[in-house]
This record gives sequence, structure tokens and C-alpha cells, in this order.
Amino acid sequence: MDAYFYIILVVGLLSSGICLGAGILKKSPNDFTILSVAAVELALLVYLVGSIVRVIAGEPIAGEAWEFWGYLATAMLLPPAAVYWSILERTRWSNFVLAAVGVTALVMAARMNQIWY
Repeated sequence: MDAYFYIILVVGLLSSGICLGAGILKKSPNDFTILSVAAVELALLVYLVGSIVRVIAGEPIAGEAWEFWGYLATAMLLPPAAVYWSILERTRWSNFVLAAVGVTALVMAARMNQIWY
């Protein structure tokens, strides 16, 4: 596991915890929950830039490159989609959708790590 995975681990779990807590407390999505999901997107952007730098530096991807980049692109689409959902549906259930983003990004980062190494 590399540092990029651990960054997404921490940020993803924190975001999921914040959003899950807000959902359990029956609160609608607010700036705090949406910004926590934005932090997941930022962590994924760091992963993207780091991966590009590693490829340019000559570090090869052990698995299929198209699979790695596909996972990364899909993971990066999840936070904006969930935020869009939470803006359209301003109920407490949107917080559970936002909570799923952190965990999903974490699982996808773990898979990307397996593909890389």
C-alpha cells in the first residue's frame, strides 16, 4: 500500500463518518457534509496527479493500465454525482448517499493499488 491509498483511507472514512452521522441525526445535507465529500474528490485528484507523475517517471503499472485508469476515472466521478444528488434531494437520505462515496472511493483505491503493484 502506498501513501495515496492511506490518504484516501483517512479522508474517505472521515467523510463517510461525518455524512453517516448527519444522516442518523436526521439532518439534511449541509456545507459540512458536502465539503467532506469534496475532500474525497481532492484526495482522488492528488492520487491522479501522483499516478501521472509516477508513470512519467517510468514506474510501470503491473496490471492492466486501462483498468487502473478506468477505476480512477470512475472513482473521481462519484463525488460530483453524489453532491449533485444531495442538491437535488435535500432529505436526510442524501447524507447516506454522500456517506457511500468515501467507502466506495476507499474500496476502489484498494483495487487500484492491487492493479498498480
